[in-house]
Amino acid sequence: MPRIQTTEDRRLEEVRTRKKHWKRWGPYLSERQWGTVREDYSPGGTAWEFFPHDHARSRAYRWGEDGIGGICDRHQIMCFALAFWNGRDPILKERLFGLTGNQGNHGEDVKEYYFYLDSTPTHSYMRMLYKYPQAEFPYEYLVEENRRRGRQAPEFELLDTGVFDENRYFDVLVEYAKADVEDILIRITVSNRGPEAATLHVLPQLWFRNTWSWGKDLRRPVARRATDIPGSSCVELQHWQYGKRWLLCAGRPELLFTENETNTARLFSGRNRTPYVKDAFHEYVIRGKKAAVNPDLMGTKTAAYYPLELASGQSATLKLRLTDLEPLEGMDIGLGEVGGIVSPGEPERPVGVPGTNDFAEGFDRLFATRQAEADEFYASRIAKDLSDDAKAVMRQAFAGMLWCKQFYHYDVRTWLEGDPAGPPPPPERWNGRNKDWTHLYNEDIISMPDNWEYPWYAAWDLAFHCIPLALVDPDFAKEQLILLLREWYMHPNGQLPAYEWAFGDVNPPVHAWAAWRVYKIERRVRGVADRAFLEKVFHKLLLNFTWWVNRKDPDGANIFQGGFLGLDNIGVFDRSAPLPTGGQLEQSDGTSWMGMYCLNMLAIALELAKEDPAYEDVASKFFEHFVYIARAMNDFGSGGRSLWDDADGFYYDVLKLPNGEEHFLKIRSMVGLIPLFAVVTLEPEIVDCLPGFKRRMQWFIDNHPDVPEHIEMTQRSARGVRRLLSLVNRKQLKRVLSRMLDETEFLSPYGVRALSRYHKDHPYEVHVNGNASRVDYEPAESTTGLFGGNSNWRGPIWFPVNYLLVESLQKFHHYYGEDFKVECPTHSPGECDLWQVAGEISRRLIHIFLRDKNGKRAAAGGIELFRSDPHWKDLILFHEYFHGDNGAGLGASHQTGWTGLVAKLIEQSGE
Repeated sequence: MPRIQTTEDRRLEEVRTRKKHWKRWGPYLSERQWGTVREDYSPGGTAWEFFPHDHARSRAYRWGEDGIGGICDRHQIMCFALAFWNGRDPILKERLFGLTGNQGNHGEDVKEYYFYLDSTPTHSYMRMLYKYPQAEFPYEYLVEENRRRGRQAPEFELLDTGVFDENRYFDVLVEYAKADVEDILIRITVSNRGPEAATLHVLPQLWFRNTWSWGKDLRRPVARRATDIPGSSCVELQHWQYGKRWLLCAGRPELLFTENETNTARLFSGRNRTPYVKDAFHEYVIRGKKAAVNPDLMGTKTAAYYPLELASGQSATLKLRLTDLEPLEGMDIGLGEVGGIVSPGEPERPVGVPGTNDFAEGFDRLFATRQAEADEFYASRIAKDLSDDAKAVMRQAFAGMLWCKQFYHYDVRTWLEGDPAGPPPPPERWNGRNKDWTHLYNEDIISMPDNWEYPWYAAWDLAFHCIPLALVDPDFAKEQLILLLREWYMHPNGQLPAYEWAFGDVNPPVHAWAAWRVYKIERRVRGVADRAFLEKVFHKLLLNFTWWVNRKDPDGANIFQGGFLGLDNIGVFDRSAPLPTGGQLEQSDGTSWMGMYCLNMLAIALELAKEDPAYEDVASKFFEHFVYIARAMNDFGSGGRSLWDDADGFYYDVLKLPNGEEHFLKIRSMVGLIPLFAVVTLEPEIVDCLPGFKRRMQWFIDNHPDVPEHIEMTQRSARGVRRLLSLVNRKQLKRVLSRMLDETEFLSPYGVRALSRYHKDHPYEVHVNGNASRVDYEPAESTTGLFGGNSNWRGPIWFPVNYLLVESLQKFHHYYGEDFKVECPTHSPGECDLWQVAGEISRRLIHIFLRDKNGKRAAAGGIELFRSDPHWKDLILFHEYFHGDNGAGLGASHQTGWTGLVAKLIEQSGE
């Protein structure tokens, strides 16, 4: 049954029916645009060096913008974000700082502390917290110390520098509340947590993305000083697409203006096109250069300048408003009265919306209303019987996912050709990165893995994002899945774009799985099944499936390759590069992903066939293809080498050498657990309703005597025979689970490791041409530079594959029921059915984030602040992956994307 609609649900419905565009503005501003592939015009593809952090304050971006705690419209025409100066830093703090991929001892890494605390799906209310040190920000110290440390050492973090000692920092809490679609109230609360008085200069900034400097559209928007209203300074913003908007700044701050133009003189010793450039506010505030800003009070970038002096423990609140209400016409003549004639776009101000001159009671009341609506919405999504701690984890997980929606713009052909107003790019680029993706034109709001570390979409990450997103905003989840299948994303040959560093890399094919899951989640949440969505996705995925079959099964033997497949350094060799031995790698995970893909497409086809018999034939095709893959992978005596090693009871990759020899690469890793993902039960009540499919399936079974090896038909229901399709038969399942649930191997107190702990004492080595390649159990960060060294699949715990393991165990239980039991953990006295095993793994994953009896969250590692400090202990980071032994968060620190799956686990399993 559909839920009772909250106010936020009604907004979502207005968005879906296009009655009101509540999502036009949101947290779509990136946290890092510098160092991205889009901004890289170097001959060798050295993105980090071509556009470094030091250039960011002075150099106009070509493809997007960044800032701290910012928002923008969905086309990123206008941007708003915060800037700060503590009186000590060498630069104005306009963006988050971190190390490049080449500076960090484990790859790129943001070196700041900030937390996403709340957001509704329409962004009607949002809240985030930034912690800014009062001491000089240790830019050089962070770079030098991390450069000094080797890959064996832990990363050197901002807390390690001592700048937060004695709580000498500011908490900056920024909140947004939408009075209406184009009327956004902004509240910034600054608190001095230190023991002494301290100064903080706060500069809320609004600017236009530079679209005029590249020679294609010379029209220039403008921001100018407008007539003030009582108690506020006003900026009028004018753009040909949006018309007029206003930024109202309570407290009558000084207004600064400049241009969002490159400071060519500073960076390249050239001549500036205008005396007023992008870094003018840095020059004005820090260096006291009054001539740096435009005395005519106009430009394409503006800031309200609030110098604050705060005593120890004191807070100050700044209030601003970005609105389409004309300031003078939108005032309340008598504060407290609602109504009045406003801008031409809105004949009457909505009830409850404060006047443009009301930054007191009406302003705060609107925030209180939007906060209450956010609470109401999440109360409808989060179970009431959960602990407050579990509710907070879910709420912050959703907040992080919603804050990581980003405007992403990349036109590969234009990027390769260069702009009319710029120098032609080096010709080497036509033989370099993404040269085969000239059809790709991206200009959309997309869910990002991490807005700083990974400010670009990744195909398989995005699929996992959509599962928890579907709980709060099914329409957005569906839009994301459809987006990557559109003609301006998907390659003409059917391949999905992987990520901007190499669109042609191959991610696991989980798009069909995500579409099927989102379809079912929405059906449960809304009580309505979106068949049109499922049909649209299915048609495009047929192209992608065909690409996989044609490109990644070179011998036509239903054994698949694929390269690294998202598991970066899991193999003894770089699986995306030619093998040093020659020959080819037959991948257990590549083949298993394709088996799973077949079953996902089969499930979708069967669902669609309920209303359109034409899909029965397609369902038959995927049923048969799955059986062929299962037979090839297990290869019971039919020639060639199976990927199943019966001696070890595990699946491995097989190395096929040029001389015809074949060898197992006996690494006990997630590669050998992924075969569990390919499992589904065909219920008789579904099959019996589809006579064409049933007839063809029975013919196939009757004419292929080895089919029973891959289809189990031992269970019956009142309706008839139940059929289990799985790559792993009952006997193999028992043997694989005995390893997976062994705490000396895969099973950690916090989930399933990506590599067995067995390899701690038994590293795997291969000797080729006098060189040794080795895989050790590494539960923390990677000690190698493979794939940049910023992720590690040799021991840590990763949420996406753990989530699929939980789901697969539930599917096996759905068929086998309570009669199939295993030791959990292995060697323990009791046995559990597979539903209980799935629940146990879920609880271990969830308890990465929940407080233990000592108040400690495993994800926070051993940092005492996160255990006991009242200003830190309720703040949660959702890392990319987690330590295989102690659960500490590792990798990207704001990768709520797929780690946000913890919200779905809590929703379905409790705590």
